[in-house]
Amino acid sequence: MSLIDVVVSDIVQETPTIKSFYLSLPDGTPIGHYSPGAHIDVVGPTSLTRQYSLCGRPDGDNAYLFAVKREEVGRGGSEALHDLQVGDQLKISAPRNLLQMDESASHHVLIAGGIGITPMLSLARYMDVRDIPFDLHYYARSEEEAAFLPLLTEKCPDKLHAHLGVDRDTQRKNLDKMVQSVPEGTHLYVCGPAPFMDQVREIAGKKLPEEAIHFENFKPAEADADQINTEFDVELDGETYHIPAERSIVDVLNEAGCGIDTSCEEGICGTCIMEVLEGTPEHRDSVLTKAEREAGETMAVCVSRTKGTKLVLEYF
Repeated sequence: MSLIDVVVSDIVQETPTIKSFYLSLPDGTPIGHYSPGAHIDVVGPTSLTRQYSLCGRPDGDNAYLFAVKREEVGRGGSEALHDLQVGDQLKISAPRNLLQMDESASHHVLIAGGIGITPMLSLARYMDVRDIPFDLHYYARSEEEAAFLPLLTEKCPDKLHAHLGVDRDTQRKNLDKMVQSVPEGTHLYVCGPAPFMDQVREIAGKKLPEEAIHFENFKPAEADADQINTEFDVELDGETYHIPAERSIVDVLNEAGCGIDTSCEEGICGTCIMEVLEGTPEHRDSVLTKAEREAGETMAVCVSRTKGTKLVLEYF
């Protein structure tokens, strides 16, 4: 996957633990537009690649904006980004979108938990200036920890519902009440910590069809305790490749020179998705929807496998 050289043109301390970073092209030319809800891969100072949602104006082309919460527990990627200075250079991917706005919806409900506000910010700004009907529900521990809250209060006060410092019981009651009141044709979008998203998706699923619930998850799915790797074969472009139990499909294919694009290698970004022509995939990613998994027509080859003996794949 080709990467783009960018320079950090500005840094803003949004909350005590969240910084936002503006990225521009080194020569000062416009960096380009992106679709609301999109994210980029960022190769940080420690060479770790992480996915971050773009949260600026999707139709603005002077700089990309993303925000990072400093995590005390992790591999140091967020801390290294928080140490960046204006003028430092990074490498990023072109924007990709796993949280695309569904234009067939008659109404949109955006739900953010904590740092999950980032993709919702670009969606809200896009919808607001185009008079697309939406409501934004923003859950945060406190006003001090609610990044971009002043901006949202200024730009779309009538569509913003800030839920600050509410306990879990109240949160669930609020979500239940909100979901039951949404008009027909509503699509719902959620981003935040995994337990928060699980709760929202469970509650939303009581009224909305699965295809109307959209989410973005940058954390890998937890492996099942009884999950066992087996060896199998993969056919691609008429060639057959053996996949040992201890190796991934994408590792074997790329070692053989197949040139499969990858990024996260954890099943969360969607870069390596391929089409399944024959065989039954065993999905282990956090990207595909339930319907896509059940269809068995695509798979993320960085983590997913098969319990059968062979898969026939094609570039997606």
